[in-house]
Amino acid sequence: MSLDLSNYELTWPAFLFVSEGERILKSAGPSWADRAEWLMTEALSGTTAVADFRERVNHHDVDPWASTASGWGRSVVVTKHEWFSELISRTSEIRSAAAPRPYWPQRQGRDSSIDGSTAQDARRDFARVVGDFVDNGYLAEHFGEECVDAPDVLPDASALIERRLGIPGLWPLAPETWDEDTFYGLIEVFHDLVSRPRMRRYHDFCNCGWHHSEFHNGPARILYRAKVDELLRAVGTEYELAAEGEDLGRLVAVTDDARGQLMHHALNDSPPDITAGVRHAIALYRSRDASPESKRSAIFNLGRILEERRTLIKDQLGKDEGALFEIANRFDLRHRRADQRGEYDEAFLDWIFWWYLSTVELTNRLITSRNAS
Repeated sequence: MSLDLSNYELTWPAFLFVSEGERILKSAGPSWADRAEWLMTEALSGTTAVADFRERVNHHDVDPWASTASGWGRSVVVTKHEWFSELISRTSEIRSAAAPRPYWPQRQGRDSSIDGSTAQDARRDFARVVGDFVDNGYLAEHFGEECVDAPDVLPDASALIERRLGIPGLWPLAPETWDEDTFYGLIEVFHDLVSRPRMRRYHDFCNCGWHHSEFHNGPARILYRAKVDELLRAVGTEYELAAEGEDLGRLVAVTDDARGQLMHHALNDSPPDITAGVRHAIALYRSRDASPESKRSAIFNLGRILEERRTLIKDQLGKDEGALFEIANRFDLRHRRADQRGEYDEAFLDWIFWWYLSTVELTNRLITSRNAS
């Protein structure tokens, strides 16, 4: 079987589609096909893939004589499970959905949107993103869903948001009324509220509609971060939602790929005895509202880890290890003595933080190497 992928476009991160697809393939029972259709409805643009999937037969409907290899006058019968399995295994070949190429008015400069998005555009786009999550049942676990068979009063969504954010009257969303703090606060709140329903069923009585179940916040938050980070980049906002660490789901300063990888390794490869300190230092440093004091505290946490590893560093660097601690001791970073220097640009704090974090990551590798030998 060779699946034609040319008509499919992926609207999800590829790794998330693969992860959810592989979970479905491992599931048992007749409902797996419904789950597969729901996944494709969400993750692939349009309905083409679902239509192709529905043309396939279930495994138990296959005539064993008709499913033998072609060449003797019999054609190969591809089951839904085989078709879906190949789709998931070849996800890397599916192109990502992109915005349409500019149309005539845009190419002629008659569309004001080509000048770039504004902060207000970002708030409206965010409201649309949340609306899409609502339509797909991602807030049903917390907000509930209306049903003609259960006309109970639904949870008060506005009150739920107010309990978390401390601001009343934020649901339904009204982006034209938000200031910057409210907007950013809502971004973080909805990260914590979304849950992906892995199952849905259609309730046709009185056209009640879709009802969702089997919620899981892990894939929902991955998808939410991808959607929100994309719209923040579109308006040049230098923040993104943290994908790991103590500040998971909170807006943090964007870093370049290399430093992002350094943080990732430090967060995931540190031994248990320093993991909490590393996570706290990174959260302090990259917070959206990080102050010089926060950065000093972050450096202090990393410096304390390096002090505990001073013998290891000295064994590897010899007498040069003193230089690592001299700056922290002579400048207003850790001990806060009267003879320390305190007047310097904040960029100095950034330099020391990255130097210390990279040294922590280096000592992690040295310890791993020593333990493996």
